[in-house]
Amino acid sequence: MGTIIQELITAMGNFNEELVKAGILIDCDGLHPSSKGARVHFSGDKRTVIDGPFIETKELVAGYWIWEVKSKEEAIEWVKRCPNPMSGDSDIEIRQIFSAEDFGAEFTPEAREQEERVREQAKKNG
Repeated sequence: MGTIIQELITAMGNFNEELVKAGILIDCDGLHPSSKGARVHFSGDKRTVIDGPFIETKELVAGYWIWEVKSKEEAIEWVKRCPNPMSGDSDIEIRQIFSAEDFGAEFTPEAREQEERVREQAKKNG
């Protein structure tokens, strides 16, 4: 089992290097299993904390990449090149990150300024 995990780590490392060389990788990381996590359920003003593992969930996020690509089609082509993260069946979901333009007029100049301040502070903290 250890050799399989080591091979996957090596393959993913090589893939991540390809992403860097292509100039599209912004961020990536693996995530611990849901057994170490928690969910916060929102119901109106009430908050309920549910500790993992989340056995009722068949699909869990094990890691992520943030890429800057020109299109969904380009992202699909990159994902097709990715090593299979599991020995059997697995899926990689592709989703776009919201940008300010996606919110239209509701994203006021004040909200834009606030977001810029938060992002700058987060970079300093990171």
